[in-house]
Amino acid sequence: MKFLVLNGPNLNFLGIREPEIYGKATYGDLETLVRQVCAEEDIEVRIAQSNHEGVLVDEIQSAYGDCDGIVINPAAYTHTSVALLDALKAVGLPAVEVHISDVSKREDFRQISYLRAACIATVAGEGLPGYATAIGLLKKHILGASLPPNA
Repeated sequence: MKFLVLNGPNLNFLGIREPEIYGKATYGDLETLVRQVCAEEDIEVRIAQSNHEGVLVDEIQSAYGDCDGIVINPAAYTHTSVALLDALKAVGLPAVEVHISDVSKREDFRQISYLRAACIATVAGEGLPGYATAIGLLKKHILGASLPPNA
């Protein structure tokens, strides 16, 4: 089993950008967590991050035929990107949307997720451990297990 874990704009500034919202852990810490969780779950992983929408589209498209699923934190593109939504739909891979902060308790514009329509679940507000939750949900889905009703 192989997953793409894809991160959008400004996530490379974890630990620097608004630590009161996103915490003090760095992007390197996030990569370490994801690799550790995937190793424990016997999942091969490719991790990517970009501040550029087109690069994120390219990464999603490159998962076609190479990966079994996608964990995606589209960051600000969550609320604006039809291109990322269309890319997820095009590849047809199961995807889980993840957000470090609880977007439901933030600004009004953050209540809209274009990508959610192409995702099997959304994980938000768990900090970096939310990635472990997302990986677990994606693995369960691929293996045919039912997801919890609030996923």
